[in-house]
Amino acid sequence: MEQQSDVPQRPQDLPPEQRQESPFTPGLSARVELTVTDSDTAQAVGSGDVPVLGTPRVLALVEAATVAATATQLPPGMTTVGSRVELDHRAPTPVGRTVTAQARLAKVDGRRLLFEVSLTDGGTVAASGRVERILVDRHRFVKRAFESS
Repeated sequence: MEQQSDVPQRPQDLPPEQRQESPFTPGLSARVELTVTDSDTAQAVGSGDVPVLGTPRVLALVEAATVAATATQLPPGMTTVGSRVELDHRAPTPVGRTVTAQARLAKVDGRRLLFEVSLTDGGTVAASGRVERILVDRHRFVKRAFESS
């Protein structure tokens, strides 16, 4: 019996008739801003015991920027899902400061989208890295997720 993975396949692993060209081109970008509150801290999200912006919130912000970058060009019935993250959280950001998450689409490989991301606090780069997303059929993806439950 062959098992199906819930993780989307890489385009090169699909038969040619199932490969889909991406509607996206490198260079797409978006920004998301957040003024840090107590609920965004490492203490609040359980990732540490200090009252500064928690790494899980940093990741959520840069992912939100990747989603925003593709939102206006998604084909009907399609969405993107996160598949890989590489993130360096370099500097603490205290409550009350406003941070900006930015995502820029650096590479498109079929359905695979590779973003370069950063989070800045004023003139300081507080975090940087890469986020990979995969273009998927929303209905099929959700259906498979519930079938495997």
